Amino acid sequence: MQAFSIHGGRRLVGTVDVTGSKNSTLSLLSAVLLSKGPIVLRNAPDIVDVRSKAKLLGSLGAQIQWIGTDLHIDCSKIDSSSVDIELAQSIRTSFFLLGPLLARLGKAYLPSPGGCRIGARPVDYHLKGLAALGATIDQENGFYVAKTKDLRGASIYLDKPSPGATQHLMVAAVLAKGITTIQNAAMEPEVVTLADFLNSMGARVSGAGTSMIEIEGVADLSGTTFRAAPDRIQAGTYMMAAAITGGDVTVRGLMPDDQAPIVSKLLEAGAEVTVGFDEIRVQATQRLKAVKIRTMPYPGFPTDLQQPMCALLSIAEGTSIVEETVYESRIGHVRELVRMGADIHQTQLTSIISGVDKLQGAEVEASDLRAGAALVLAGMAAEGNTIIKSIHHIDRGYERLEQTMNSLGASIERIAVSDPTGAWSQATEPF
Repeated sequence: MQAFSIHGGRRLVGTVDVTGSKNSTLSLLSAVLLSKGPIVLRNAPDIVDVRSKAKLLGSLGAQIQWIGTDLHIDCSKIDSSSVDIELAQSIRTSFFLLGPLLARLGKAYLPSPGGCRIGARPVDYHLKGLAALGATIDQENGFYVAKTKDLRGASIYLDKPSPGATQHLMVAAVLAKGITTIQNAAMEPEVVTLADFLNSMGARVSGAGTSMIEIEGVADLSGTTFRAAPDRIQAGTYMMAAAITGGDVTVRGLMPDDQAPIVSKLLEAGAEVTVGFDEIRVQATQRLKAVKIRTMPYPGFPTDLQQPMCALLSIAEGTSIVEETVYESRIGHVRELVRMGADIHQTQLTSIISGVDKLQGAEVEASDLRAGAALVLAGMAAEGNTIIKSIHHIDRGYERLEQTMNSLGASIERIAVSDPTGAWSQATEPF
């Protein structure tokens, strides 16, 4: 089993480039099933989840090839409506293949979705929306069995603006006959990117980025070449890494508007933030101050950065309050930060954080992707050595995170540790 060994207390300085978005790329890799033409996805992030999703497409009959950071995809010979079960259960967005398989083949057979255990993520909105479009979906022994004679446009209302449901139903409706409207749609940047991708293939999607999306069904889609959007969560993580280490880091290749909630809270905490055309510089020359955070759907503070922000606030002066409103179990980082000396009182979905002067290195474990990122930040700021186990969660969403942080002055080493059975494994490159 692999772990990170972090020697803390080093100030991060320098410039870092943001890679393609994990969340956005995974949604694009569902939509590719609709096209029988060749697709080139540029700037695809080389991370575990993306490679798993590409393998899933391969199990359906797609031809996949990596050339540098470009992902070449040919779905002209899709011949199966069921995926590799083990792969599908390891990644949540495998479920998002249900809609495009229905649109392409008229049937689909998929296991219940996997992914990080951060709370209930029901698929009711997805299922109700697909049913409105004309699909019949049954659940048998943990599998979804779906079929349709013909998908047809419908009016769909989401009780909550779910990004996953919005994107899934957008893709499913592209080849449906007639017009589909999605009301109370999510407005995340990933929704806009997906709409741009679909339209580049000949779809007719309008209103993405607002609460009302309209899709006019088309007969077929062509191939395209498309560049993945920068990862706004990765960018935010780097910005917080600069702040927690008292550093000076410029994050390049991002979309500044997507970082508005992070910029606002860093400024409120006392960091110096300079926003450029496609870059943001974060400097922290003094101890940061406590702030209040409440996660919300976009354009609110992103839930995916709540855990790293808790790490930062654990050494801020004063008492911070962080309220998680999206996922009720996104608290796996709290116990581990406390092991490092943080003073955090958890009340249901609210973390009350009394800032301490310093964190201390400890042996901790990542419970999920963003909790892992939080522990890396904490480890870089802590005194002494920190060992972070279960870093396979981190590899799901960050491309060689230790190399990126080391390029800025951190000291992080990927090592081998014993697993619960006492066996040892060699530390190797994660990809």
